[in-house]
Amino acid sequence: METKKKDIRALTKEQLREFFLKQGDKAFRGNQVYEWLWQKSAHSFEDMTNISLETRQMLQDNFVINHIKVDQMQRSADGTIKNAVRLHDDLIVESVLIPTATRTTACVSSQVGCSLDCKFCATAQLKRMRNLNPDEIYDQVVAIDNESRLYHNRPLSNIVFMGMGEPLMNYNNVLKAIDKITSPEGLGMSPKRIVVSTSGVPKMIKKMADDAVKFKLAVSLHSAIDEVRTSIMPFNATFPLSDLRDALQYWYSKTKNRITYEYVVWDGINDKRKDVDALVEFCTFAPSKVNLIEYNPIDDGEFQQADSKALDMYINILEANNITVTVRRSRGKDIDAACGQLANKGQ
Repeated sequence: METKKKDIRALTKEQLREFFLKQGDKAFRGNQVYEWLWQKSAHSFEDMTNISLETRQMLQDNFVINHIKVDQMQRSADGTIKNAVRLHDDLIVESVLIPTATRTTACVSSQVGCSLDCKFCATAQLKRMRNLNPDEIYDQVVAIDNESRLYHNRPLSNIVFMGMGEPLMNYNNVLKAIDKITSPEGLGMSPKRIVVSTSGVPKMIKKMADDAVKFKLAVSLHSAIDEVRTSIMPFNATFPLSDLRDALQYWYSKTKNRITYEYVVWDGINDKRKDVDALVEFCTFAPSKVNLIEYNPIDDGEFQQADSKALDMYINILEANNITVTVRRSRGKDIDAACGQLANKGQ
């Protein structure tokens, strides 16, 4: 029976150096292989052209490179690109390239499916199958960087963890991926250009603060009234707003980084004056910014974008209270734009 080969990218540089020493080779060979795996994103051992054929064969005999594959790519008229990404075990996740005049942002997934049950989210219709490994997260970023260079003539500038899954439920792997993305031995991106968006897991927000992470935090809030938030994000019953607020206060006290709230205004759900007043009150304990996001409906059900009057009310009241507010227009409307829609098709 063939023993299952280990994915070589699970090894640290030190472990690779030790492996080569045990093979009677020189330790620096491990450095060369590590560079091929991360900086050069080699898909196979054959790509490693400065390493002898014999050594490449030896690597092939001992290891695999479980590289992702862009299974399906949709390109929008506005330049947005959506990838259905096939993993080594044939599961599918999504990543998106979002271009603007000044930047190109990668929106990446951290889990296959999601264990949270937000009722407005297409990904929540897929049960959580597993966490992504650090290399699978990293590969999504590399693929989008390549697409950005090919279709937009510039490298990737920003990364948001707003794809499929709850990043804080895959905390260790997300942090390892970010370490590789920001390392000079990886992609060398600044952590300040990375945003991790969470639905709000208080214990993990406090852990991020204790771990002194350098990336930015966004919270998918959508309501600052417990009953309303629980009706659209049922896990709020377990992690109520008081716990979330306490964790965010802790985050701000440790990091002094302003908090971004992601917020969709839905017709008949959170489009009243009392909803805005609650949001203003929730924003007062730490410097914050509110991103009002245009919604991509996943069906003809209860979640429909509120009309422009409701949006204007939010903007006017937030600004009157000196809270920074931006409106994020939906991109890629002519493709399967809502997160999880493309992967849902493949299920």
